[in-house]
Amino acid sequence: MNENIIKFISQQTCATVSCVDATNKPYSFSCFYAFNEKEGLLYYKSSLETKHSQIILEHPFVAGTILPDKLNKIRIRGLQFEGEVLPVTHPDAKNAADIYYHTHPLAMAIGGEVWTIKVNSIKYTDSSLGFGKKVGWRREVKELV
Repeated sequence: MNENIIKFISQQTCATVSCVDATNKPYSFSCFYAFNEKEGLLYYKSSLETKHSQIILEHPFVAGTILPDKLNKIRIRGLQFEGEVLPVTHPDAKNAADIYYHTHPLAMAIGGEVWTIKVNSIKYTDSSLGFGKKVGWRREVKELV
C-alpha cells in the first residue's frame, strides 16, 4: 500500500461506510475506526442490533470514505474504499478487538462488537501532491493452485 495512503488513514479517526440491503436500498453510517496497515484492515465497533449490522450480516460488501478530521478547503484530501466485512470467525478478524481497543480504549465501556473490513481497493486524492492527484491501491488476489 502506498505510504501516502497509509499515513492519511493512520492520521484520521472516522469513516463513513455504506452497505446495500436485499432490496438494493443503500444505507450509510459513520464510525470511529482503527487501521491495520500491514494487513489492509479497518476495524470499527457497532451493535448487532443496528440497521447497518443487520444488512452487513446478509450482504457483507461495503464501500466508504475517509475525510480529514479537520477539513481544509484549500488542501483537498480524502479517500474512497471498497471492501468486505469479515465474519468474526475469519482468521483476519482474530485480533480485531485488541487493535481497536488499543486505538480507542474508552470504547471498552460501550456495548457492541468489533467488526473487520478487509479493504480491497482504495482511491486516495491529495491536492498537495498535485491538483487532482489520485493514488490507487488494489489488494493482490492470490490464485489457488
